[in-house]
Amino acid sequence: MNTNIFRSSYALAATFGLVALVAQPATAQTTGTMAATADVTANCQVNSSGIVFGGTDVIDGAAHSMTGAVNVMCTTDTAWTATANAGLGTEATITTRKMQSGGNSLNYSLFTDTAGTTLWGDGTTGSTIGGTGTGQFVATAITGIIPANQTTVPAGTYTDTVTVTVNY
Repeated sequence: MNTNIFRSSYALAATFGLVALVAQPATAQTTGTMAATADVTANCQVNSSGIVFGGTDVIDGAAHSMTGAVNVMCTTDTAWTATANAGLGTEATITTRKMQSGGNSLNYSLFTDTAGTTLWGDGTTGSTIGGTGTGQFVATAITGIIPANQTTVPAGTYTDTVTVTVNY
């Protein structure tokens, strides 16, 4: 065997191999960062389960009470208070709200306790309810009381709408 041919073949292969290595494009690598930001805003939502008195006997000499709830959800750690207006009844006030049936009125009041001693109002008249947000709905019971001895109120379906305002 001719060793010169072997050496020449080896040199040729080594040269092509070297050329192949040299012909590869050079690569580089660098790293960086990308920022992500968000401003979480304080926010609240409110809904309610109404107070449904059902069939009410106004001549039985007794007051009638039922309970509903105001449900408030606020961003975690957001302090809130909720107030209630007098409602839509003609000549209604915070202390004496009025459900209407046509031109007739049925007096009632709203309270933040089941005993009916803490009137719920607009913060000027009556109290407010409040808390701190948890990111979940929190229910506050509201008691509606129709006072006794409204014997001149005619039969009918009486309704009112009270606006609840949540401040945060």
